[in-house]
This record gives sequence, C-alpha cells and structure tokens, in this order.
Amino acid sequence: MNDTLLQYALIGAVVLPLLGAGAALLPAPPGLRGRDPEQAVLRHGVTVTGAVLALTLLLAAGFDHDDPARMQAVTDADWIPALGVRLHLGVDGISLPLLVMTALLTFLCALYSYFRMPAGPSTAGFVALLLLLEAGTLATFAVLDLVLFFLAFETVLVPMYFLIARWGEKGRERAAWRFVLFTVAGSVVMLLGLLLVGVEAGTFDMVRLAEQHGDGLSRTVQIVAVAAIGIGLAVKAPMWPLHSWLPDAHTAAPTVGSVLLAGVLLKMGTYGLVRIALPIAPDGAHALAPYLAAFATVGIVYGSLACLALARPGARGDLKRLIAYSSVGHMGFVLLGIATLTPTGVNGALFANIAHGIVTGLLFFLVGAVKGRLGTADLDALAGTTGAALYARAPRLGALLAFAAVASLGLPGLAGFWGEMLALFGAFAPAEGLHRGAYLTFMALAALGTLLTAAYLLTVVRRVCMGDPAERAAEGAAEGRPAGGAGAVHGGGAAVPAGARPAAAATALALPPAGGPAPGTAAGAAVLPDVRGYEFAAWVPLVVLTVLAGLWPAVLLGLTDPAVRTLLGGS
Repeated sequence: MNDTLLQYALIGAVVLPLLGAGAALLPAPPGLRGRDPEQAVLRHGVTVTGAVLALTLLLAAGFDHDDPARMQAVTDADWIPALGVRLHLGVDGISLPLLVMTALLTFLCALYSYFRMPAGPSTAGFVALLLLLEAGTLATFAVLDLVLFFLAFETVLVPMYFLIARWGEKGRERAAWRFVLFTVAGSVVMLLGLLLVGVEAGTFDMVRLAEQHGDGLSRTVQIVAVAAIGIGLAVKAPMWPLHSWLPDAHTAAPTVGSVLLAGVLLKMGTYGLVRIALPIAPDGAHALAPYLAAFATVGIVYGSLACLALARPGARGDLKRLIAYSSVGHMGFVLLGIATLTPTGVNGALFANIAHGIVTGLLFFLVGAVKGRLGTADLDALAGTTGAALYARAPRLGALLAFAAVASLGLPGLAGFWGEMLALFGAFAPAEGLHRGAYLTFMALAALGTLLTAAYLLTVVRRVCMGDPAERAAEGAAEGRPAGGAGAVHGGGAAVPAGARPAAAATALALPPAGGPAPGTAAGAAVLPDVRGYEFAAWVPLVVLTVLAGLWPAVLLGLTDPAVRTLLGGS
C-alpha cells in the first residue's frame, strides 16, 4: 500500500478524534438531530470513533508485516526549531497493536454509551471528553519525539479526571483527585528525566536516540534519567507501591471509564518503558532492572492477596475494586517481562499488555452490566440467595463472566496465557549481567501469583454465577427443600434464615425489572435480563480477540519480536 496513504491514515487517526471532540460541543445540524440533541451527540461519538477504528485497520492492512522493525507511515516536520522539537509520528510492530486496540476499545465504549449513557451533567461533554481521551492515547503511541510524548501523555489526564468526577459513582471526586495528584506528581519527575536525555544527547528524536543506544550519555546520566522517567511511567503502569490511586479510580469510574482506564491508559506506562528507557538508556535500564523486577513481583503477589481478601465471604468486597487490584497483579507480569531485558521477556510483556487490555476491558463491561441489573457490585450481596446466581437467571451473562475470568487467570488457549508464560521464561534466563538467582526467586514468586489469581477468580465465578452454597442450603432447610433446589437458585423471595450471614441479610437484593434495578421491591421474579443486543455488539469482538490471541499468538509476536530485538540493540 502507498506509504503516503498510510501516513495520512496515521495523522487522521490522531487528529480526527481531536476535531470530533470540538464538534461534539457544537449544536447538531438540523438534519442530524434525530429524536433529540443527546441522541445526535451520542451518534456523533459512535461515528467518529468508528472512523478512527477504520483508519487504524487501514493502517494495519497496509503495514509491511515483513519488516515490522522499521518505522512506517512516518511524518517528520519542524515544530519548534529553536528547541529541536519536531512533529514526528510513525508506527512499528510495537505501537501498531496498541493503536488498533485503543481505537477498538474506544469505539466499543462509544457504542455501549449510545444505549446506556452514564448519569451525568452533559451528554455533549461526555462525548467530547471520550474523544479527547482517544486523541491523547493514540498520540502517545504514535509520536516519536520526547516532548510530544510528554504532551500526549499528559493530555489524557484532563478527560479522565472529568469522566470520573462528573460521571462516576460514590466517592468519585476523591478518586478523581487522587488520580490526578499521583499522575501529575509522577509526570513532573518524568519530564525532568526526558529533558535530561534530550539536553545531554542533543536531540529529542526517539528514533535517533534509539539508534545511538546510549552513545553520548554517561552511565550516571542514564541511571538518573531511567529512574526519573521510570517513576512517572510506573505510576501509570501501575507499579506497586505507586498503585494506590487505581482501586479508587476504578471503583468510582463509570463502566466505560473503567474499560478505558484498564484497557488503554495503563498501557501508556509500560509502552514508555519499552520505547524510551530500554533503547535510549540501556546502561541505566540494566542497573535498575533488578529493582523493577522486585517491585513487579511484589505487585503480583500483593494484588492477588488483596483480591483474595476481597473475594472471601463477609468481606463486603466490591467486584469492581477486585478487578482493579487484579490489574496490579497482571501489570506486574508486564513489568517483570520488561525487567528481564531479554527479547523473550519483553515480547511477553507486550503480549500481556494487549491481552490485559482485551480481557480486563471485557471484565469491566460485564461487571458494569451486573451492577446495572442488580444495583450493587458487593460480592456478599451478589452471592446471597437473592443475589446474582447468573447461571440460572442470566445464563449468557454468567457464561461470559466465567469466560472472561478464566481468560484472566491465564488458561492455555486464551489470550491471558502467553504473555505471562513468556515473562516467566524471560525471568528464568535474564539478560547477561543480571543476577540469575534473584530472577529465579522472582519467577517462583510470580508463579505463586498465578495460583493465587486462579484461586480468587474461581471464587468470584462460583459466588456470583452460582450463589453462596451455604445460604442456598440454609434457605432450602428453612423452606423444607433439598439444598441447592431450584427455588434456592432462583431466590424465590424467601427471607434469609436466622443462621445466614448478617452481611448478606443486610444486602440481600431485590430482583429488578428488565429496565434496571428497583431497590426496595419484593423479590419475586427469578430471571434477570440476559445479554442485550447492544451488549453483544460491544462484547463479542473482545471475546473473539481473546480466543484468536490465545490460539494464534504468532500473529502478535511476529509483529513485536523484530522490533523488540532492534530496540534491544539487535540481540
């Protein structure tokens, strides 16, 4: 395909959502207003994000897959000549999958919001912020200048802050402030590191800096630069112990905000480590890699233990909060793979990046649907006798939740398996000069994390999809039925027995009508609304990609491996 056409496709993918965000705030033309202005602006969001997705798919179709290490669709022009800052964009095998995934998830979020708009002050503002967020994330993965990277990296903070603060749920203002304060503090430190590299090397061009592979930068400068840049990127990743903003942000964010936060924004941090730290300051990356591996391993175990604590009966754990803590563990595998400094580990990290975006995005969609139907994400309430019991009351929704959970725990044949396995293989044989004994310890602890992940995700599936077996048995005994009978599964409206858990009794759910939850109504209807048409449209692409990535990992690894070897100096 003509490289000029690909160049325009990449520019269009970055600029179009920015223009669309401005247009969303203008009145709709008379012929495009539809039933009301809100419908028109939501349709505008679906149209623009759909066009951006088409451009990224065109870019992927025309990409030279035989040479994925080469920067393609390149635009390079002066912007601020006095500072040496250039409008430099391009795509290679590392950034292409992230561009397509970002465009896909944003389109699916816009489509989902068209039918289920979160409660908030302004539909036009919501769509404009969604498109601005897409523009910032796409630019982050496309720009090849350190100053532009920082500007794009910071652009996403404003729309995500307002999406949480204005369209979020309980505790949204505190969560939004924590998100901004943590990320801005990290970004200030990162900017110092980026400026240090640019001034010392005499250029901000990421391609030239990668080709120099540390030449012109002393070891001390490289260590200081990687430490500063790494802190800013680690906040967004999120790396333990800089992760504490994440659970609050996910819990308070609207469904589409959680999907984009987990599926796209977290990837900006790990992408920056691979694109900037490893090739530009290799000596600094080598010196600090063991510390990154140690923090990543602690994050894997910590995130899994936190999820286990939230999943246990009586903990009143929030399901969205649990999935947020699971991201700390999963992204720990990404950071561990990067810290091995080997092609195997870094390829595994990039694969896990994509897999986490797809699978966790699907999980947040599903948890949002469960909360929308039942009015709560409290696990004790969802496991109670009048709780979810999805297998019996909404079997398609229950099956999708179980599928996403087993994909997240790394079942072979699904997307979550390959990235984590390759990260462990990388830790088994780290780069030359790294202490193998320490990395073998990291590998063993990370492998323990995979077992803990399976434990909490299977616990969630059992409790939400099947209900609580102790409460079903108690309810059956109270009504003279065998334990686990149909009435127990469906929750026929019987009072919770005296021996049941007090927390569950306090949070037993009333069954909602098809339009949504109706708090305070008597429990009587046995069946929840199952997966609706627009939900199928938003979720099926993620299910298909989860299976395809699990069965044919070479499609993605064939893109990333040559580019990774080039960034690592041709190793």
